[in-house]
Amino acid sequence: MTSPAEIPSYLQVVALPRECGPVLVPSAYEDENGHMNIRHYFDLEAQAIAVVFDRMGITDDYRATRGQGFFTAEHHIRYYAEVHVGDHVSVHARIVERSDKVVHAMAFLVDDTTERLASTLEVTATHVDLTSRRVVPFAADVADAVDRERAGTDIGWPAPVCGAIGVRTRAAR
Repeated sequence: MTSPAEIPSYLQVVALPRECGPVLVPSAYEDENGHMNIRHYFDLEAQAIAVVFDRMGITDDYRATRGQGFFTAEHHIRYYAEVHVGDHVSVHARIVERSDKVVHAMAFLVDDTTERLASTLEVTATHVDLTSRRVVPFAADVADAVDRERAGTDIGWPAPVCGAIGVRTRAAR
């Protein structure tokens, strides 16, 4: 589990590719507690991870021609700071690790107005055959695309993973 000292700074996060935003938080995003509702953190962060997967070639064309895609197996969201109506937010993302069938990715929602990390979303996604609905290994070109993406976002600080999810080896199950 990540301690507060291990949470990346705003400047560290914004060095990652921005996948979503900046977005001005509208009043429709506010909940009864006076800050952005949890569903909007999740939607923005999930959108950013989808952009990364598209960049890796996991598109509608990939699903149609290969009959394969990714299913989210687990996700974990953490909140570090409130976001309010009128703030500008952006989402940055990185690939944490992969196996031959699973990708562990993270999205980082930052409040550009306050220059703080507001939330993280961790996702483990399994590569599946869309006909059998079973997990299958990546083709070499997909593995290479994931590795290129990971290398491009490995910028010298550890991802603040929750420790509850990630790529698991068979021996660890």
